[in-house]
Amino acid sequence: MAKKKELQKRPALEQAQNPQDGGMLGNAAAGLVTTLLESGIDGRGPFDSAEEVAAQALASEGTPERAIKKVVATHTRLAAIEGFVTGLGGFVTLPVALPANVVGFYLLATREVAAIAKLRGYDITDPQIRSAVLLTLVGADADDLLRKAGVAGAAGTTGKMTSLAAQGLPGPALMMVNKAVGFRLLTQFGKRSLTRLGRGIPIAGGVLGAGLDGFLIRSVANQARQEFPQR
Repeated sequence: MAKKKELQKRPALEQAQNPQDGGMLGNAAAGLVTTLLESGIDGRGPFDSAEEVAAQALASEGTPERAIKKVVATHTRLAAIEGFVTGLGGFVTLPVALPANVVGFYLLATREVAAIAKLRGYDITDPQIRSAVLLTLVGADADDLLRKAGVAGAAGTTGKMTSLAAQGLPGPALMMVNKAVGFRLLTQFGKRSLTRLGRGIPIAGGVLGAGLDGFLIRSVANQARQEFPQR
């Protein structure tokens, strides 16, 4: 337990760099990143890929920007529905529903960002772009992660994607950045859990969950619009 608390206090990138941190927290971070890349971007089972979502929105709306608005509206609605449903059970279902909801939220957010990137002309099969999609999920923390990874020009609000592309980081370095994102998302998981304690009350918890998840996924979309300007 003491070791786990010590790991949580250390910077995300330092944890990702240390091969000895392959314990429960390290495995969880790596597993989360794999899930987001393989399911959130590439799609799995009934969960459509970001490319499919982008293509459907473009076919429906006609222009990339209108398609992006549809992607954001759709994912906001899905996040709100999921937040409402998982908040209905109150404290009885909280231990099970909360982790499922957080993973589900990040899956939706990952697909939303990747679809926006696709519609703006980026190759979402490119490892650099896939890492940039993950970095978008952690918002302002991405600059800190990139600076500590030694990526030049990482400072600023719109430098994450361009910094990665310009640097052409090798595979191992990208994997380290991705894992650092996983550690940071796990940290955010704890903070988000505290904001959801209102879900302990059925119905009211569902309303809170819907509003919060809808707001957060729109915030992620706004970040994505900045990080992936039209090519």
